[in-house]
Amino acid sequence: MKIADALRALEAREARLLLARASGFSEASVLAHPERELPADVEAAFRAFAARRARGEPVAYILGEKEFYGLPLAVTPAALIPRPETELLVELALGEPFDSALDLGTGTGAIALALKRQRPEARVVAVERSAAALALAQRNAQKLGLDVEFRHGLWFGPVAGERFDLVVSNPPYVREGDPHLEEGDVRFEPRAALVAGQDGLDAVREIVRDAPGHLNPGGRILLEHGLGQDGAVRSLLVEAGIEGVATWPDLAGIARVSGGRLKS
Repeated sequence: MKIADALRALEAREARLLLARASGFSEASVLAHPERELPADVEAAFRAFAARRARGEPVAYILGEKEFYGLPLAVTPAALIPRPETELLVELALGEPFDSALDLGTGTGAIALALKRQRPEARVVAVERSAAALALAQRNAQKLGLDVEFRHGLWFGPVAGERFDLVVSNPPYVREGDPHLEEGDVRFEPRAALVAGQDGLDAVREIVRDAPGHLNPGGRILLEHGLGQDGAVRSLLVEAGIEGVATWPDLAGIARVSGGRLKS
């Protein structure tokens, strides 16, 4: 098999990533030498990767890594794959100064680690109820040399009595029975990190209900949510006493993050 043949076997970007991993070549080298014959062991490794992808397995799980906000993160099926739209949450969080931040449902640690990288002087705490996901986040922190405090548990449970300048979360927000759960990458991702009740807002309700007791005066809360949920999330925030409530769209124009601040 030639490199050119391998690149035609899958979607071009995916093929380059998988072939680069199988061969040890850079993506640039893969593109620069399409006529190169692949050694038998490299071809076998690529075909194995391609077969996994053909079954629908996400490329990030096959490679075992995904970049988020410039950070190379290890990923496994224990946690959601970090997505580009979640970088909006990080951008908004970094839009104002903070001395302490809490990331609820950290998964791979993506949000917490991005905040710590950009605000090394801040205290960043990350909570995760899945022991396997928490271990993954801790490995990512160690690999990146970022000092994030990790806690095992659900939402605010592990930080009882503590308050923060900033609370962020990308919680489960898919409704039970949503047909998209049987499509694409999400088929391979942990359901507990995706699904949150009949309307997809059970997790958001829990977080918003308890957030005022864990925010410093003037502290902010920012929550990622799904398409069409922004109105309901804003209403929950207002009912909880959060002020200046607003919603921000992602690059695709979808209302993606809502939040506000506790009264000073």
